[in-house]
Amino acid sequence: MDSEEYYLSDFLIGKSDHTLVLFNHFINRFNTIGNVEVVPLKSMIGLDNGHKRIAYITQLGKNFIHVVFPFKQEYPDNLCFQKIAQVPGQQQFNHHFRMLNVEDVNEEVISFMKLAYLGEV
Repeated sequence: MDSEEYYLSDFLIGKSDHTLVLFNHFINRFNTIGNVEVVPLKSMIGLDNGHKRIAYITQLGKNFIHVVFPFKQEYPDNLCFQKIAQVPGQQQFNHHFRMLNVEDVNEEVISFMKLAYLGEV
């Protein structure tokens, strides 16, 4: 087991005010669905629902955050994911969401956040 500790501040330091607003808004919206634990990892930030990892913030850009939702199936009929890719050799489909504005967390995105938090049906 890796004994190295990672800190959220390492990911947030030097980020623009806009990016920090997006990050906080995304986490706060997830917390309206259920309690989410923010887990700093080596190269990304994981979000846990207490039972499993439900999403990953893979990039905190200058004016966006990039989030990956790992689902067991592909959900192609949406307007919110810019890319959906199957993990080779696994029954996992990573759904890529890029948040540029707080308004991007709309009802469609919230429905996928709920799906991730509560588990797929």
